[in-house]
Amino acid sequence: MERVSGVQCTVGESPAWDAAHQAWFWVDIPAKRIWRLDASGNSRYWEVPEMAACVAPRPGGGLIAGMETGMFSVTLSDGPVAKTELLAKPAEGALGAGMRFNDGRTDRQGRFWSGTMFMDMSAAKAVGQLYRYDARGLSEPVVEGLVTQNGLSWSPDGKTMYLSDSHPSSRQIWAFDYDTGDGVPTNRRAFANLGDHVGRPDGAVVDADGCYWICANDAGCLLRFTPEGKLDRRVDVPFAKPSMCTFGGADLKTLLVTSIVSGKAEDAEWGGAVILLRPGVQGLADSPFLG
Repeated sequence: MERVSGVQCTVGESPAWDAAHQAWFWVDIPAKRIWRLDASGNSRYWEVPEMAACVAPRPGGGLIAGMETGMFSVTLSDGPVAKTELLAKPAEGALGAGMRFNDGRTDRQGRFWSGTMFMDMSAAKAVGQLYRYDARGLSEPVVEGLVTQNGLSWSPDGKTMYLSDSHPSSRQIWAFDYDTGDGVPTNRRAFANLGDHVGRPDGAVVDADGCYWICANDAGCLLRFTPEGKLDRRVDVPFAKPSMCTFGGADLKTLLVTSIVSGKAEDAEWGGAVILLRPGVQGLADSPFLG
């Protein structure tokens, strides 16, 4: 395990591997920052005008981001501030006061997916919705009734989509059949219930074997489930609240894991850190956003 030096996030989230530029990106949501770690181990961040919750690289450079009010194009500059441009936002009234986009990533075809949530988790409002953004624009809500949308990832062939609700009242992970041609998920079904294991299901990624790695928030570990939903591995991490992970590096065998500050004394050293792991399996390249 390696700690990324010089990085301490409040809510680190949404790591994505940009294979074209051999660099990692992730966000610190409340700090309104987008971070990059390059292949030489150099890290830096850009400030953005509102909270960015998830990002994905674009083929020609720059990123797409799910932010507080919608989907944005992000252009990274030499200076400390990134340029953002609104691409699309939900219909009037769909993204109410106190809400923002949350977890997100691209499917295997390069469509960008992200869901919304009510930021005050103590309110437990099931008003979150899942959206798809591609060349056709922003979709109508594809899944509704989520409290804290999370856990998006796709099987190696792209034909199974995974989604979770990480709120303490839910802790559920679902699988869907996924039409790779039109980007429509159907046949929602239970995949795993973290109430039967530990923690809450935060961000996730699927490896080359088709196994689903979920960050068990509040439990200080990553859990790996087989495509049949069977827990087959646990990897402990040094912070209490791992938030999301993704594979990258030249051989796609490095797992970058972000975390959230827990506020607990025993977590003070590591909470909010970003780490790199070599878990002994290979991942899949994150698809760039193709619009």
